[in-house]
Amino acid sequence: MEDNRTLVTDFVMVGFTTDPLLRIIFFVLFLASYILTLTGNVGLMTLIYLDSHLHTPMYFFVGNLSFLDIWYSTVYTPRILSDCVSKNKAISHAGCAAQFFFSAGLAYSECFLLAAMAYDRYVAICNPLLYATAMPRKLCIQLVVGSYVAGFANAIVHTGNTFRLHFCGDNTINHYFCDVPPLLKMACEDTQVYELILATVVGCSVVATTALILGCYVGIVAVVTRLHSAAGRRKAFSTCSAHLVSVSLFYGSLLFMYSRPSSQHTPKWDKVTSLFCTVVNPLVNPMVYSLRNNDVKMAFKKVLGRFKTPK
Repeated sequence: MEDNRTLVTDFVMVGFTTDPLLRIIFFVLFLASYILTLTGNVGLMTLIYLDSHLHTPMYFFVGNLSFLDIWYSTVYTPRILSDCVSKNKAISHAGCAAQFFFSAGLAYSECFLLAAMAYDRYVAICNPLLYATAMPRKLCIQLVVGSYVAGFANAIVHTGNTFRLHFCGDNTINHYFCDVPPLLKMACEDTQVYELILATVVGCSVVATTALILGCYVGIVAVVTRLHSAAGRRKAFSTCSAHLVSVSLFYGSLLFMYSRPSSQHTPKWDKVTSLFCTVVNPLVNPMVYSLRNNDVKMAFKKVLGRFKTPK
């Protein structure tokens, strides 16, 4: 057992398929999705920076969500692209730990950032007259920085707890990134204490952020239902719709990935469900916040107008 433990100094990623044709198809699809993700999120951040009408707390958080999604996608997609074209799919123990750390840190940070955005929507709808006073730029910056600090603090505990385990036997990771389920299958020691610590860390973060989001929306619904104007109610709910879609996609995919019993974790479905959180969500978020948002559409038209050649 001790000899096996010392032998596992790196891991081998299986990826999605070994079929050469499918690997080329996957490479094209993931490259296109990565380009669209970068273009959409950078474009949205640029619009928010250029248009003074978007210099509000709401769009400050949206811009930071786009920034986070760029790095979140970058943790996974370049590695997927590399595995599609390279025969060498090995990743070192340190490389796996680094990918795991940034993956966990950004995921936790997004949990806290989405909770901060829910609080912003609560203040905007429930206390519109005091919105500017209640959400000054200093507080917005503190909430964003706090999201990253809390996210990566959790990631330190999560990563340290995972990679203190000894891995032995087959070093093949039947996945496209270093994740808990495939790593646990290689652990050559009892993981009960590990799973208890993991459940505590994940549970506290997810429960806290979920409770805050639900509490904010309970307050929003209570206020909106008391409005006499149907137009006012529609406007209030429309300002929350994009955030609700982001929350549903992110938390829905996380819960489906990790709340299932271990007996139901199969490599095929783990890869498919992980795609929604790691690839689809960063791609969809800028669309959600721009396609049905009149403020962003107007900002886009203004920016295009600046580049038109004068008659």
